[in-house]
Amino acid sequence: MNSTKRKELLGVLALLLTALIWGFAFSAQSLGMKHLGPCSFNALRSFIGALALVPCIVLLDLLGHQRPSLWGNAQSPAERRCLLLGGGACGFFLGVASMLQQVGIQSTTTAKAGFLTALYIIIVPLLGWLLLKRRVAWSIWLAVALALVGLALLCGLSIHTGFEVGDLWLLSCALMFSFQILTIDHFVQKVDCVRLSCLQFLTAGLVSLPVALFLGESFHANDIQAALGPLLFCGVLSSGVAYTLQVVGQKFVQPTIATLLMSLEAVFSAVGGWLFLKQTLTLRELIGCAAILAAVLLAQLLPARK
Repeated sequence: MNSTKRKELLGVLALLLTALIWGFAFSAQSLGMKHLGPCSFNALRSFIGALALVPCIVLLDLLGHQRPSLWGNAQSPAERRCLLLGGGACGFFLGVASMLQQVGIQSTTTAKAGFLTALYIIIVPLLGWLLLKRRVAWSIWLAVALALVGLALLCGLSIHTGFEVGDLWLLSCALMFSFQILTIDHFVQKVDCVRLSCLQFLTAGLVSLPVALFLGESFHANDIQAALGPLLFCGVLSSGVAYTLQVVGQKFVQPTIATLLMSLEAVFSAVGGWLFLKQTLTLRELIGCAAILAAVLLAQLLPARK
C-alpha cells in the first residue's frame, strides 16, 4: 500500500470514528439529563468542549510548524474581529440548536433524535436556495421527498395524527443547525477553523448558561459529579477528539466521501440507543430511518457526481 492510499485509509477510519463518537453522544446526552437539566447540561458540555479544543489548537499549530499562539494566523485587527464575530455567530446558533436537541431527547429515542437531526443535510441547500439564491440540484428535491416519507414513517404520522412534542423540538434543532452550518460556511474560509470551533463552543456555553439559570436548573456539585461521565464524553470526545479527527480525516478524504461517512452519525445514534439505553425501533420506524438515511446520502452523492 502506497503512502497516499495509507493516508486515505487513515482518513476514512478517522471519519468513521468521528461518526461513531457523535452518534453515541446522543446516548450520553440522554443519560446526563437524569441528573442535569437540558440547558445546564448543554452549558457545561460546551465549556468543556471549548477547553478540550485548546490542546488541539496547540497540537495543530505544532504539526503545522507554527509557534502556538492565541490568534494564530489572525494578526490584523480586522482578521481578529472576523474570528470573534464568526465564533460568536456560529456559537449562538450552536447553543440554541443544542438546547433544542437536549429538550427533544427527553421525550423521544436517541435513534429518532439522530435521524431527525440529520435532516440538516437536506435543509442546508434549501436554505441556500431560499436565502442565498443558490441553485439546487434535482437530486436535492428528490431527497426532500424521500426524507418527508421517512419523516412520516419515523414519527408515526398519518391523517389522524401529528408530530409529537419531542419531534418538533428536534426539527427545530435541525433548522438551527442548518443556520449554524451556513454561518460556518461564510466564515470558515476567512479564519482558522479550529479556533473558530473553540470560540463557538465557548459562546454556546454562554448562550445556554443564562437560560439554565433563568429556568432554575441545577448546577449542584453532586448533580454535576453524577453526570460527569456523559459530560466528559460529550465535551471532550464529541467536541475535542471528534472535531480533531474530523479535521485530520477531511485532509485526506474527498469532501463527498467525508460527508457520507459522517452522516453515519445517525445510524450510530440508533446503535447507541439499543446498546446503552435498551431502546428499540418498530419495523415502521426502521423503514423511516432507512428512508431518511437514503435521502441524506442522495443529497450528498448525486450533486457532487454532477
